[in-house]
Amino acid sequence: MKAAVAAGADAVYMGGSRFGARAFAQNPEEDKLLEAIDYVHLHGRKLYLTVNTLMKEQEMGELFDYLLPYYKQGLDAVIVQDMGVLSFIKKHFPSLPIHASTQMTITGAYGAEMLKELGAERVVTARELSLKDIEQIRDHVDVEIESFVHGALCYCYSGQCLFSSLIGGRSGNRGRCAQTCRLPYEVKRDGKTLGKKEDRYCLSLKDLSTLDLIPDMIEAGVYSMKIEGRMKSPRYTAGVVSIYRKYTDLYLNHGREGYRVREEDRKALLDLFDRGGQTDGYYKRHNGRDMVVWKEKPSFREGNQTLFDFLDKNYVEKEIKEPVRGHAFLEKGQQACLFLEACGKEITVTGELVQTAQNQPMTEEKVKKQLDKTGNTPFYFEQLEIRLSGEVFLPVQSLNDLRRRGLEELEQAVLKDYRRESGESSPKAEEILNHRKEKPIEVPKLTVSLERPDCLEAAAASSRVNRIYIDAAEFEPERWEAYADMCHKNGKECMLTMPHIFRSRAEQFFDQHGKELKEAGFDGFLIRSLEEVGYLKQKGIKGHLVFDFGVYGMNHWSQELLFQLGADELTWPVELNSRELGKLTVPGELLIYGRLPMMVTAQCLHQGTEQCDKNPTLLLLKDRMGKEFPVKNHCRFCYNSIYNSAPLSLHGFEDAVKALKPSSLRLQFTTEDRVQTEAVIRSFSEEFYNGQRAKLPLEEFTRGHFKRGVE
Repeated sequence: MKAAVAAGADAVYMGGSRFGARAFAQNPEEDKLLEAIDYVHLHGRKLYLTVNTLMKEQEMGELFDYLLPYYKQGLDAVIVQDMGVLSFIKKHFPSLPIHASTQMTITGAYGAEMLKELGAERVVTARELSLKDIEQIRDHVDVEIESFVHGALCYCYSGQCLFSSLIGGRSGNRGRCAQTCRLPYEVKRDGKTLGKKEDRYCLSLKDLSTLDLIPDMIEAGVYSMKIEGRMKSPRYTAGVVSIYRKYTDLYLNHGREGYRVREEDRKALLDLFDRGGQTDGYYKRHNGRDMVVWKEKPSFREGNQTLFDFLDKNYVEKEIKEPVRGHAFLEKGQQACLFLEACGKEITVTGELVQTAQNQPMTEEKVKKQLDKTGNTPFYFEQLEIRLSGEVFLPVQSLNDLRRRGLEELEQAVLKDYRRESGESSPKAEEILNHRKEKPIEVPKLTVSLERPDCLEAAAASSRVNRIYIDAAEFEPERWEAYADMCHKNGKECMLTMPHIFRSRAEQFFDQHGKELKEAGFDGFLIRSLEEVGYLKQKGIKGHLVFDFGVYGMNHWSQELLFQLGADELTWPVELNSRELGKLTVPGELLIYGRLPMMVTAQCLHQGTEQCDKNPTLLLLKDRMGKEFPVKNHCRFCYNSIYNSAPLSLHGFEDAVKALKPSSLRLQFTTEDRVQTEAVIRSFSEEFYNGQRAKLPLEEFTRGHFKRGVE
């Protein structure tokens, strides 16, 4: 933090001891974080607290007491991912600014507008957005836009990654990502390994570096440029911040005409950290093979010691101080007086009575030398005038006391403007623990989610299935009405599954097929992005809205806010165990079978290893343990889904499932063919509804987080 401030950062995000997206970082305890808040304020900067993880029900009861000391100290803002946390802070800390994390997967104006209406002052955009996407948000929503300009890039859309969670129980949504994307994999199709043998790091992206794009980003509407630097060294922080400070100021002072990036600065950024090269990211393209590392990072690389020594001397080890203008007045028989002015504040302190000198009278030089010793205070005297009247004397100890009290009062005067009273509304215990419960569901409905059109007849033919979701990515719009008719004739609801990621391509697609969308007769929509709620509302398309598990309702605060946003039903989160699911407010839909999407990505493995031919393809991603993860490229909306190697299955847990009283049970089919789909529906129908022990037609499956949950 100190290195960032010294190098010119306007603000710093920091995690406290809890609820931050870097749980394994050396996060400061409360006393140090309070000290950090004062430090940045004394130097005219801001500190934002990261409260950007998904919160379990029991944790919400601890949030108020956690935030209160930082709020009172003058915390400038909090950054959040959980909708419940956003709602909680708006109610109990209404004057505390809120930033919407990139983990919220905001990809357009619909989502940004929704978050602004909910009280977010700033939206941190998904890293995958282009300059044009950012312009669209700027033009339609009056909200601060923050975008990443340097540092690590996630392969997955932030907030949509379950890879680390499902493989090792370390949830990225809970700040514990194990960075499984940095490991080697083989990409296979039809049993054949694609690409070069050494190109194994297919999920590891190069680091973002955007020096050349600073004018474009500012003109597109980026209000705050964000450098990713958590869990890196103070030297790295100082180096990157100082270079971006230099070029931001260069553009602001001289415009495009005077903007040139020096090669030595590009090299310095590489010398500070190199994961396998740098990329300017997604700002001018949707994806690309050259954004990926592909090859293993060299085990040793010569360091730039000259650069490191410079950064250490000028930023890391250097103590920054604020300039003070001072005037000291010493007159015989009067109290010593010291006037100080700094940081827009003025204070005056008085000391002991000034004596008549018996031997050597004090000189201006001697008084100045003593008062000028600002030591470990955050100040230095830029100007110090001494006025002596007559032959005066004051003990050195008295001068030291005058200086000490003066600088302390000046510091408190600066910090006073940031302090808050604790007058915000604290939650009552019953508000946290005794929230409303909906009427229990006696017999949950059985729903089926399909990605393959050839499986629809098998689902429609089952007498037990109540609802079928058909995926907009693979079910062609020209036949939507026919698909809905088939479901309705078989007594099923038919709902359209919206894309995981809703961006301009998706909006254009639904605009082009608006007639089919309105005439299909869908009973509703499975919502996977908050952008889709805004889109459907603007287009006047009505229907029952089921929010999917990726629109997280991890606690009763978030659940209630999702209902306010238009949800008619919620899907329970897949990262909660059965005990935690039992604490949720309202019955939800529970996934009891299906391959979970481990990653949803803008990158395309098909394009990276073969070519972009706009043909959906099924690839396999093989890890070091021999596990194979199916990968689909959804060309209609231009994103990839990487699925778990084995489907989730809760067969054998019917009693535990029923005890939770879910509103419905979902079977989710992704790569299964018609025969497999039919067999799974029959097996779960017999077990969960007919009380029969049925053999599941699977050789391998996982229980997901139903038993173990995540930390």
